[in-house]
Amino acid sequence: MLYWLHLTLFQMGFWITWTLIPIVVEIIPAIWSTGRLIIRQLHAPKLDQPQKWPMITVIVPVYNSADTLFACIRSLNEQTYPKDSLQVILANNQSTDDSFGAFAEAQNKFPELILRYVNTDKGKATALNTAIYQSIGTYVINIDSDGELEAHALENMVLRFENDPDIAAMTGSILPRHDLVSAIKKPFHKLLAQNEYYEYAQAFLSGRTIESEHDQLFTMSGAFSAFRREVLMDTFLYDTDTIGEDTDMTFQIRTRLGKKVVICAEAIFYIEPISGLNELYTQRQRWQRGEMEVAANYMQHTAKLQLFFKNFLIRRMMVDHTFLFPKMIWMCASVVLIQFGYPAGTMALSYVLIYGLYVFVSLIDFASVLLILRPHPDERHYYSSLWWVAFTLPVYNMLCSGIRLVGIINGMTTKASWQLRGFDQETQQVKAVLKDDLRELREHHDEEK
Repeated sequence: MLYWLHLTLFQMGFWITWTLIPIVVEIIPAIWSTGRLIIRQLHAPKLDQPQKWPMITVIVPVYNSADTLFACIRSLNEQTYPKDSLQVILANNQSTDDSFGAFAEAQNKFPELILRYVNTDKGKATALNTAIYQSIGTYVINIDSDGELEAHALENMVLRFENDPDIAAMTGSILPRHDLVSAIKKPFHKLLAQNEYYEYAQAFLSGRTIESEHDQLFTMSGAFSAFRREVLMDTFLYDTDTIGEDTDMTFQIRTRLGKKVVICAEAIFYIEPISGLNELYTQRQRWQRGEMEVAANYMQHTAKLQLFFKNFLIRRMMVDHTFLFPKMIWMCASVVLIQFGYPAGTMALSYVLIYGLYVFVSLIDFASVLLILRPHPDERHYYSSLWWVAFTLPVYNMLCSGIRLVGIINGMTTKASWQLRGFDQETQQVKAVLKDDLRELREHHDEEK
């Protein structure tokens, strides 16, 4: 009897407690929400086309974009949206390359496009704000200069706006270009890019669609967002003092103005795949720090634990940020706990169980994304070929969680900046610190002798 009591309380008790947090907080809600999403997708209503397409303005912030700007403009020229109802403003924020040359070439190649090139002060937020005042469209859409729009993207966005007057702003779906992912030669880099593609597809086409259904979208993507101009002019425009200006704009519209923010999953913007671990390391830290900055500004009076079930922002911050710490602590502590009598088999079983549950959630998301990608057969075919990534995604997500934890720590100790240290730089600094510490220990040991 004492043996079974000991096993239950001291060995299985740890296992159950350790698995309970991700099961209750992440896995069960994900399964429930994804199941509902699949049902909604099977019964999605058809949108009515407007009798006359409204004028829209597309703003493209430009900074040293000579290599990508022409392709971006070409994707605008290839849109199914009427060109006489499309204004394009290229907002140059002090480029030092031949970005203007790419604009001039596009002017000659695409004479039907209404193109403008304006010079602004440095900074993406400043460039956007300057161009917003010069926009004439009913809707204002921002896209980055290093990506390309899917041919029906603008039309799909405007359809959502025109069919739901309550929508104030929306974000599109961001996907890495699968042809560039397939062309990567180095195995680790390719695996990283494939996981990134799979992550983006699930985050936008599934995750943000679920958030959007409940008007709980945390952030609009800075790479592809759209607004009713009248709502945009009621905001403080883009905050030039934060690295999370897209998240700040989301909070302004939904929290300060009380307006509806959604995702248009059918509007796709293609970006280049991740260039490697260094870019992933700086990118996720920047996202983390931007979210923390904006959340601190808008949640300082509402960040109370008792509002966990009433305020989705509290839940989001708890799940995405606060629970990072116990995840990482238990990962490290599990090695130590074996030394205190916890059976290695029980510990391994707990890892296998949680890993399997995360894979199961990923496979359910996989099914929902396939439904959403029905209008895009090429994209759907490539995504379906990556079914196996569901088994590597938990490791990739854990890697990203570790980077975000570093972002939290760096956010407490360094000033916010777009220029962050890469993984190689920080690894070298860690090695230098360890080398100095070992040298000091040796010197201290020699002195004692």
